[in-house]
Amino acid sequence: MRRKDSLSFITGLLGVIGFLVAASAQEDCPRGTLDKAYCDRNGDLVADPPTDPKKIIDPSTLIFSYTPVEDSAVYQKVWDGFIKYLEKTTGKRVVFFPVQSNVAQYEAMRSGRLHVAGVNAGGNAIAVNCAGYVPFAMIASQDNSFGYEMEIIVPADSPIKAPTDLKGHKVAFTDATSNSGFKAPSAILKADFNLEAKRDFEPVFSGKHDNSILGVVNKDYEAAAVANSALNRMLDRKVFDPVKIRSIYKSETFLTTGYGYAYNLDPKLVEKIKQAFFTFPWEGSALAVEFKREAKFIPIEYKKDWAVRRKVDDVNGVKYSCK
Repeated sequence: MRRKDSLSFITGLLGVIGFLVAASAQEDCPRGTLDKAYCDRNGDLVADPPTDPKKIIDPSTLIFSYTPVEDSAVYQKVWDGFIKYLEKTTGKRVVFFPVQSNVAQYEAMRSGRLHVAGVNAGGNAIAVNCAGYVPFAMIASQDNSFGYEMEIIVPADSPIKAPTDLKGHKVAFTDATSNSGFKAPSAILKADFNLEAKRDFEPVFSGKHDNSILGVVNKDYEAAAVANSALNRMLDRKVFDPVKIRSIYKSETFLTTGYGYAYNLDPKLVEKIKQAFFTFPWEGSALAVEFKREAKFIPIEYKKDWAVRRKVDDVNGVKYSCK
């Protein structure tokens, strides 16, 4: 064999060996439905911290975001007191990052530009599987009760009286990642009322619960599926006159927004972040004013507490394909 051919053969062989070693390394890392960038060795369904110390991050500035809402400036003020408390507890500078869409929020965490976040309930599974998001808390009332219902609302004078009347009409959803804004109503309308999008009604997407609600108020939408937690907050702020809408369906209770962190944060920093959430003085805070029915953060476990959500995804044929 000529020297040139030998070198080509060896180079090619090394390439094959490298591929096989990489493939073997991936197989040795349990991950379930997680993206190939993450591992789940303990079976809790969320990404483990990196085993390579060089991949653990301890940023001087923490970036925090809350799930997209109609007026991000309002919520920046709502979270201001908590952010100051998070700064005091962690010793880090904390910046509020107003995201414009759920997908933008997931991508920001996946790319390392977001460290702590409140992620919409329906999107937790996607954020977990595709962005290395680790949820650990949610907001609850003083007696530890929590949750919200999905409601389908219509203009008060609409001829639509029940979900079966939606056939032939346009129904507004928020976006494809939202539980109450898309996943749950799609599954319920199909299973309980034999109604499928495109076949029986025309789906449209507003982007946010606030948009859907105001769209019904202003009769831009014939009907909309929304979280009544968002609806109640808007009513509390007197954003619109409640007599302008009517609810034609209310679901069972679902979990609310999950709060979590990026999987590759320094474990010591993670403990301080958790401490800030669970010791935050809620009474008299802007959060207490905004979330009138809640009074504290409580711990959650993704594997257990999001089981029903994952079942809804299964019914809808949702696959966590990360791009």
